[in-house]
Amino acid sequence: MNSVQQIFQKKDKDLLSIFFTAGFPKLEDTTKIISELSKNEVDFIEVGLPYSDPLADGTTIQQSSSVALKNGMNLDVVFEQLLSIKEANKTPLVLMGYLNQIIKYGEAAFCQKVKDCGIDTVIIPDLPMIEFENHYQQLFKNFGITNVFLITPHTSEERIRKIDGLTEAFIYVVASASITGAKGEISQQQIDYFNRIKNMNLQSKLIVGFGISDHKTFATACEYMNGAIIGSAFIKELDKNGIDGIDAFVKSIKNC
Repeated sequence: MNSVQQIFQKKDKDLLSIFFTAGFPKLEDTTKIISELSKNEVDFIEVGLPYSDPLADGTTIQQSSSVALKNGMNLDVVFEQLLSIKEANKTPLVLMGYLNQIIKYGEAAFCQKVKDCGIDTVIIPDLPMIEFENHYQQLFKNFGITNVFLITPHTSEERIRKIDGLTEAFIYVVASASITGAKGEISQQQIDYFNRIKNMNLQSKLIVGFGISDHKTFATACEYMNGAIIGSAFIKELDKNGIDGIDAFVKSIKNC
């Protein structure tokens, strides 16, 4: 049972995950942000690996990646930072990156670094399922890593059920067929989509992302799923108020 699964054993409703880009706003902020989010009892933290061509990310996260890269962030630096906080951090971390980063770094070397940092869950949005089944599934298993698949409103029931069978941590339910970023209130069309997924009675936990930005959208998503991930809204908060604003931001999402 990996670290995220252990969280689900303790709590399977209203889970809050926060995404941020490693090395943003400043290169050395990565560990500070993790520490603050952990203090505020976020259930798990999604650490984005900055990348020059992020297919799934909207303008806000793209810009944060650009800043992080200009700050000097790269995989070696982020692994050093995550390793430095390994013993002190008690909140599960999930790495979000892209397939080319893994290939360029070296697949086995990347997996070893992830393992060394005490991380056992990754999200690779552009990893094709056939490549996962033919190669990465066994590679990740060798290093004790599990992969999180994404589904969208356009994902077929057949594919969703196949993903459900391959899932060990959770399924990432993309709230709308779009890139990341706040979209305003959750629409009836999205609620119908959430209900459709919920009524499939999948074995996996379901975490909503893309467009979740405040307490209202978080609470609505949690009515249908096990929890939600907030990214772009948090990146904007960091850009505006820095680390000092984290406490108030998390409290505003939890409405406490």
